[in-house]
Amino acid sequence: MSKLPVIAAVDGSEDSVRALDWAVDTARTREAPLKVVHVRQYAAWTQPGSPVVLPPGPAEDDILDAARAHLATLPDAPDTEYVGLDGAVGVILPELGDTAQLIVLGSRGRGGFASLLLGSNGIAVSRDAPCPVVVVPRPGREVDDAPEVEPGPRVVVGVKVDSPDDTVLDFAFAEAARRGARVHAVATYPWPVQVWTTPAAILPPALDQDAIADETRALTEDLLAPHRDRHPGVEATAFAVPGDAAGAIVAASKDAVLTVVGRHRRRLTAPAPMLGSVTQAALLHAASPIAVIPQPPEPTN
Repeated sequence: MSKLPVIAAVDGSEDSVRALDWAVDTARTREAPLKVVHVRQYAAWTQPGSPVVLPPGPAEDDILDAARAHLATLPDAPDTEYVGLDGAVGVILPELGDTAQLIVLGSRGRGGFASLLLGSNGIAVSRDAPCPVVVVPRPGREVDDAPEVEPGPRVVVGVKVDSPDDTVLDFAFAEAARRGARVHAVATYPWPVQVWTTPAAILPPALDQDAIADETRALTEDLLAPHRDRHPGVEATAFAVPGDAAGAIVAASKDAVLTVVGRHRRRLTAPAPMLGSVTQAALLHAASPIAVIPQPPEPTN
């Protein structure tokens, strides 16, 4: 059975060239084919009274021609298919996820406002695609309070000890194994803990922060154990960090090869796909490429 491809979305921007390079490297590590996709969106199609602008044919796609020329300069490029499609990027790319290992795109495209940290298409694809989505940010993102870590490649992954997601950890360990990296698992706990008694009165917590950190770390180690067994060559370290999960994951992303986060779980009160605040913060601010992992489908009876 042939392998599903890694999809690289291109639009001629520098951001999409960086994403293309990342996708090429990922296709190599997965021994998978590459599919370079350009979704051609023409505003004139949706504006009443605008002159009719016909899309170019597949042989006239300058964006795909540029991508083809770029890959010709790279050694050992994977088997590559070039596809031009017409329509809305945020709709078409997620639909392609049904037949892809993952989708890779840049954090900003050619349209919109250059000052924005993440384009609308990046948000839509990360939210809606049925496969993992990797967003490659522009270089030079600054993060605050980056932890001191040992040198060497790291895959950062956020861990929720109260609602663990094996799909996210599976992806993080597999990518670390492919890239010769170690796993940097970040779990957070609330601190300081405030105890309310009477109105306007707050007592200092009767809790030991070291004990909470140790318990959080121990729970994280338990969650990592089966993944260590499946990937014995991958070193993994659990970090228990006080405070905000989004801030801790973004801080850890500095100099990482990849940051892995999960998509928000669907609930009866919110059945539509959602990114979640932590995932959105990672997409907006993480310094490394960010992988957004969808929830597995619910089992059917």
